[in-house]
Amino acid sequence: MKPFISSIWRQPPSDLAARIEVCIRDACAHFGKAEPGYIYFRADDVAVAGRQFYRMMELFSNYRVPLSLAVVPAWLTPERWNSLQNTGLKSSSLWCWHQHGWRHFNHETDGRNQEFGSARLYSEIKHDLLKGRQRLENILGSHFYPVFTPPWNRCNLATLELLKEFRYLAVSRNCGTLPPSPEKLPDLCVDVDLHTRKVKDPVSGWDRLFKALKKDISSGRCGIMLHHQKMNAAAFDFLDILLKTLKQSKNIVLVNFKDLLK
Repeated sequence: MKPFISSIWRQPPSDLAARIEVCIRDACAHFGKAEPGYIYFRADDVAVAGRQFYRMMELFSNYRVPLSLAVVPAWLTPERWNSLQNTGLKSSSLWCWHQHGWRHFNHETDGRNQEFGSARLYSEIKHDLLKGRQRLENILGSHFYPVFTPPWNRCNLATLELLKEFRYLAVSRNCGTLPPSPEKLPDLCVDVDLHTRKVKDPVSGWDRLFKALKKDISSGRCGIMLHHQKMNAAAFDFLDILLKTLKQSKNIVLVNFKDLLK
């Protein structure tokens, strides 16, 4: 089965580079003189180093842009880790490898998808959370960074409390997701979704994407979510132009989760 490709990537605007430049310029105009804007990228569903993963990593390496990579523990093997690691070996300081659930499986029978939601027992959540962490620690070693991105960007309060108990440094979800994160467990939220947005009209879809990008950059802190498996040639062209334009902006600081938590 072919992966879902959002309609916006099947019909990109002809003036894409100009729209990106204007969006970032206008967003940066909202910054104070002393305080820059921070932007971070999070790549989800990482485990297999395929062609699209290679291309994504090449772009971030070439532009020297940090990237936080959410790794699905159950999908990872030592052999796959070697391929993932070797892909970005020359730029290893740019990457933040962290945990993306356990096996990215939906357990909810009603409502929105969740792997760590109300349909599960506390003991099951605890088991899968620790099993995933232990697997990543065993395979990634010192490269593992204790941040948790729940699949589908949502989890229940029990999961958040366990993350705090087991000394995860942060969680990463959509901005404003409930329940709120407990005290001393920062939520490194992402709100600009590049590849899983479902829109019927590409023109209005592009308008909403640029509106979201401008709004979050203007706030001084913008998280952008990637799904490399759902990227086509147009999506890679957009990412190329976006990274290049951001690198040229004097008002933007590009960071990963490690940088944010320092």
